[in-house]
Amino acid sequence: MSRLVHTGQVIVDLVLRVPELPRRGGDVLADGMDLTPGGGFNVMAAAARSGAEVVYAGAHGTGRFGDAVRAALAAEGITVAQAPLSDVDTGVCVVLVDSGGERTFVTGTGAEGMLAPGRLDDGPVAADDLVYVSGYSLAHAPNRATLAAWLPTVPARVLLDPGPLAADLPLDVVLPHVDILSCNAAEARALSGKDSLTEAALALGGTVVVRDGPAGCLLAENGDVRTIPGFPVEPVDTNGAGDAHCGVLAAELLAGADLATAAYRANAAAAMAVLRRGPATAPGRQEIDEFLAARA
Repeated sequence: MSRLVHTGQVIVDLVLRVPELPRRGGDVLADGMDLTPGGGFNVMAAAARSGAEVVYAGAHGTGRFGDAVRAALAAEGITVAQAPLSDVDTGVCVVLVDSGGERTFVTGTGAEGMLAPGRLDDGPVAADDLVYVSGYSLAHAPNRATLAAWLPTVPARVLLDPGPLAADLPLDVVLPHVDILSCNAAEARALSGKDSLTEAALALGGTVVVRDGPAGCLLAENGDVRTIPGFPVEPVDTNGAGDAHCGVLAAELLAGADLATAAYRANAAAAMAVLRRGPATAPGRQEIDEFLAARA
């Protein structure tokens, strides 16, 4: 069976719901908080819930946060390819979700940023697999070097989500090996220098998915750009929406769907995800089927 092989980072999210972001030197009282696995976990959970076989190939640590990550992966039926690092725990991200549903991050790196050379060689990748690469990996020198050496040997398609740090990352390390680039509208504009999303998608080259919130997404393939409509909803929490989109997109591609069909279902998943609080809020395949059937 074809697999999603995720090479990014799984961390623990401390999610704080606040009325507004604090001013510098100030403080606000959170309306609620959760401690939950996040980062790459959100993408993998979304893919697994849509029926994909998923392998986590990234690094993870020893300690309370590493234990929490592995338990969450196991609960979703996700295979962990590597043994934990023995001398460091998994990192943490503080997520501030304001009253409008927008989220702001502060991340502390742990074992997930210490992917040693050769570690990805431990799990063979087949031609019909799909390899997921996160831009966050390029922010960590060990992960960046490991990916640069490994990706040229990979026979499978590669999906890159550059993430919010996209414009400040050395994407050229991995871009020659990327088959599908999936980014949000802000990232597309920052990477391309174009205000128009159509122009941005074309300027980025190759096969590009530009996620545009309730408007859906743009697909660029072979110099042609088309819009895949979205599903406008009133968001409760936008944290994890892009991850839900990427995970479901990957699962549908692995199941044999064409890119447009996969993107349409991914749009539905992202719309459903923002109606739920928390980062890993992607729906399951049947839920997506029912959501689409109700709007047919």
